[in-house]
Amino acid sequence: MTAAEPVEYSIDSRGVARIHMNRPTASNALDPELATALDTAINSLAAEPNARVLVLSGGGKNFCAGGDVRRMAEAEDTPAFLSDLAANVHRALVRLDSLPITVVAAVQGSAAGAGLGLVLASDFVVASASSKFVAAYSAVGLSPDCGVSILLPRVVGLRRASQMLLAARVVGGVEALEWGLITDLVEDEAVGSRAEELAELLAGAPFPAVGQTRRLARASLARPYAEHLDDEASTIAVVSSSPEAVTRIRRFAAR
Repeated sequence: MTAAEPVEYSIDSRGVARIHMNRPTASNALDPELATALDTAINSLAAEPNARVLVLSGGGKNFCAGGDVRRMAEAEDTPAFLSDLAANVHRALVRLDSLPITVVAAVQGSAAGAGLGLVLASDFVVASASSKFVAAYSAVGLSPDCGVSILLPRVVGLRRASQMLLAARVVGGVEALEWGLITDLVEDEAVGSRAEELAELLAGAPFPAVGQTRRLARASLARPYAEHLDDEASTIAVVSSSPEAVTRIRRFAAR
């Protein structure tokens, strides 16, 4: 029997792409193979000229349990193993962050460590009351990676982030909604369908405007105001020539 691919990637005719982590028996913990496959899938997504939305999901009971601790323990050189693993995932996350493609995460069960990083890399996060969000690094004596230490304080605030990062607080789905860590709270069985519903809605939004808006919002976190205004000016000029914008501008002006 052929082993299952660690990541399943596809894109449909509406521009909805799907990246599905496929290590269910390991709670989709990131090992070198899954990290490489995730990077490959995001590179494939970046090459898709018609991609509008990405649905990010994980198979089995949990979304993603973070880094594969068993593989860390088995490594002959744990620091080198972790450095290589983080570099691989970080390369994928940086690429994803720069794309004009809205990201919807469907989170069942736990999102821990690097899995929390994937949640923070998404624009919409669908979860249930039974979902759990935890930094998890301190449990194995490690510091954060995958953008958790920079994005978590920005999303939930420094005080709340400190509870998760320093005191290992586990945040459930209801609290995650209150904190702004997730955007949609549904029943357990509806997580996947709600994520797909959001993806379909977003795929029907005006493009490239929505995609570029996503890119601008993400880029705003890492650069000076004046530089960002220059990007806004050049982007709105380019977007204004798109068929969607031309049609909508003319329709609005004719009212």
